[in-house]
Amino acid sequence: MNANPNPPPWQKDIFQALKDAGVQQVAYVPDAGHAYVIKSAIADPEITDVALTTEEEGVAVAAGAWLGGQRAVLLMQSSGVGNCINMFSLLSAADIPFVTIVTMRGEYAEFNPWQAPMGRATQAAMELMGIHVMRVRRPEDAQEVVSAALDGAFMAGARIAVLIGQDVIGRKKWERK
Repeated sequence: MNANPNPPPWQKDIFQALKDAGVQQVAYVPDAGHAYVIKSAIADPEITDVALTTEEEGVAVAAGAWLGGQRAVLLMQSSGVGNCINMFSLLSAADIPFVTIVTMRGEYAEFNPWQAPMGRATQAAMELMGIHVMRVRRPEDAQEVVSAALDGAFMAGARIAVLIGQDVIGRKKWERK
């Protein structure tokens, strides 16, 4: 997970939205699309960063944070959503607010066929589990969409996933052999 030393402004905007909303815990599986937010959370003494071995642990972290009086966000890639399906039932059963920010794979200019099935299923899987889906469609909308999701969760008790499309993140660059 190498963070760009000059990340696009939308990545900084997302971290600022987390700070403005009083997020105190950031759970994540390392991901290049979230690298700036992850590194910023690690460096921030007001945020506890929680590196996960698998994404569903992040659902439990977010639930535990809420029950302990803190706000948490789960950062993951769309390929990890399938790992969380069973744990998402905890959120509705216990009526726990939840925000996850998901970097999408299997969409725009995807080169890895293994990413396509979950990329196509991510939004529907979230909605089937009672999680409202919001999308960042343009880089300049990232802070507003994430901020709205955080307010919806932590002020209105909603469960929300913010999906950031590959066209916002940018094409992955891999060497051809």
